[in-house]
Amino acid sequence: MSDVLIVGGGPVGLAAAIEARLAGMSVTVAEPRIGTIDKACGEVLLPGAVPMLQRLGIEPPGMPLRGVAFFGGGEDPWRVEHRFSSGVGLGLRRVVLHALLTERAEELGIVRGYGRLQGLNQDAHAVTALTDLGETIRCKWLIGCDGLRSATARLAGLSDPHPPRHERFAVRRHFAVEPWSDVIEVHYGSDAEASVTPVGHDLVDVSVLGPRGVAYRATINSIPELERRLRGAPAVTEARGAGPFPRRTTARTSGRVLLAGDASGYVDAITSEGLRTGFAQAKAAIDAIRRGRPAEYEREWQRVTRPYNLITSGLVGAGGTALRSGLVATAAKAPRVFGAVMERLTR
Repeated sequence: MSDVLIVGGGPVGLAAAIEARLAGMSVTVAEPRIGTIDKACGEVLLPGAVPMLQRLGIEPPGMPLRGVAFFGGGEDPWRVEHRFSSGVGLGLRRVVLHALLTERAEELGIVRGYGRLQGLNQDAHAVTALTDLGETIRCKWLIGCDGLRSATARLAGLSDPHPPRHERFAVRRHFAVEPWSDVIEVHYGSDAEASVTPVGHDLVDVSVLGPRGVAYRATINSIPELERRLRGAPAVTEARGAGPFPRRTTARTSGRVLLAGDASGYVDAITSEGLRTGFAQAKAAIDAIRRGRPAEYEREWQRVTRPYNLITSGLVGAGGTALRSGLVATAAKAPRVFGAVMERLTR
């Protein structure tokens, strides 16, 4: 019988487990994947995420990221850049981040199992979780941090049954090339966007975001500046995909079951905001459990997630890549407004 069962052992799940352990709770993590977990993502820690990890006892390494820049091509090329005023972000491989979180969890005595959630029941006092390994785990509280296809959300009746009108996907590869910038770059192509993050002294993460079937190399080749930078640079990792997104939930709590991270709802990766928001959600969930008031988590989730959802939904919901590019180009004419929006996201 654990105080808290965390379903999903990715970065947000491990952060929630560490938060619970530091609060004096007994914790079990259920995660079907063995070892260090990779994921197709932008591999960005925005400035607001770094102190969150430090508070958990983790000092993340990485390449300093001092801002974010958006680029548009075509007949009238443009660029808009914002330099962070609230600190420095970091670019680091997802496997490095996961290894650091795993090591910290083990230091704190957090128990990790390898089952996949297949069923759950709850009463007024506890939750009973069933795994595909035949295990029965009894816990006072359960937090689902099991990603876009969250079994927790589905089994708790929190998944939104209505599919999104437009689905997007991400494909990521790493290239062996010296980073040419200390900012996160987002390049708009004709049908998709490409984001570039320095993650090592001779390594960059290049992620392409677009509709189903998005062509990775064709997207890069359609962006002259990016094609020139990567010309001749060897790809050192295989293509890894993620999606579809967005994912929606009808609520974030159901009795003693809570959702955090991508499992609680996810819009898009274009703003590189997922980890910072997920870590804030993990802390809010544990704070609500510690007080025995899970309903408070719903309000706090809305507070920490709403700015990201509004800004990202606005960019993605604009229609097509060309229109989203036009919105950012328009923002370039109002740099103070653009800077305030970006700064709000990073914190």
